[in-house]
Amino acid sequence: MRSGLGKAPLGGRRWEVPRVLRARDGRDFWYEPGGAFWRALTFIGGSRSFEAIRDSNHAAEAGYALGLFHVLLSDLPAGTLADTLEGFHITPCYLRHYDEVLAHYGERKSSEVKYCMRFVDRRRAGAQVLEDAKAEGRLLLRPIHGDPKVNNFLMDTETMRAVGVVDLDTVKTGLVHYDIGDCLRSGCNPLGEETEQWEAVRFDPDLCRALLKGYLAMARAFFSRNDFSYLHASIRLIAFELGLRFFTDYLEGDVYFKVRRPEHNLARALVQFRLTDSIEAQEGDIRAIIGELM
Repeated sequence: MRSGLGKAPLGGRRWEVPRVLRARDGRDFWYEPGGAFWRALTFIGGSRSFEAIRDSNHAAEAGYALGLFHVLLSDLPAGTLADTLEGFHITPCYLRHYDEVLAHYGERKSSEVKYCMRFVDRRRAGAQVLEDAKAEGRLLLRPIHGDPKVNNFLMDTETMRAVGVVDLDTVKTGLVHYDIGDCLRSGCNPLGEETEQWEAVRFDPDLCRALLKGYLAMARAFFSRNDFSYLHASIRLIAFELGLRFFTDYLEGDVYFKVRRPEHNLARALVQFRLTDSIEAQEGDIRAIIGELM
């Protein structure tokens, strides 16, 4: 990411990029005798992450961090990156997998499962929106983070200003809208992803405004009118996609996401579907915020 620093003036701000440390044999990884794979990264001191956005200032800093990350990678040819997770954030692929799993699911379905099934069915038509825009050339492929949740942004412990982005194993070529949608989905839900009060979950438009303003302060230089046009769709889609993934994993027997209790993934799905509902209900307000920032 060093090559993009000239296009992203930091104004004296602190910004640190984790570096992979080499093992004693000179390689940037190490296999232990049992076959496990390890790597070590430099530690970014004086910083911490949070599971949920604390306030508008925190939201703006998260947006700034993602925008700076995108700017730093913007001169890296997309074709040079390996596809670290094939099919990741391709919503139609997750929908096809859901259909395959559902076809083999038992007849006994709780009221929550039936609710989730109806929720998915009512939104099938919108699953293609970003992939269609990509295929038609309205949205361009760029390097993306792949998992820019709130807890992957490091904040300085004294100033609460963003100082870095971590969890870089999903960096790949994709649509920046997957990143923006995931960041807003995660950052604008004050109750967080693990809340047990799923019916109280809501998308906070004030946090959305702050986060997008912070993001565009850095990313506006490469953001096109088409990019703005698909912002609301990306926020809604990624919340729906994650809910779909949680729900599918629950139906499949919790084979992907780690769980701490029975029906944990079902509860997670309900949170994301409730968040999707809130995003849809506030479409006019969210589009108005986007219009203000264009």
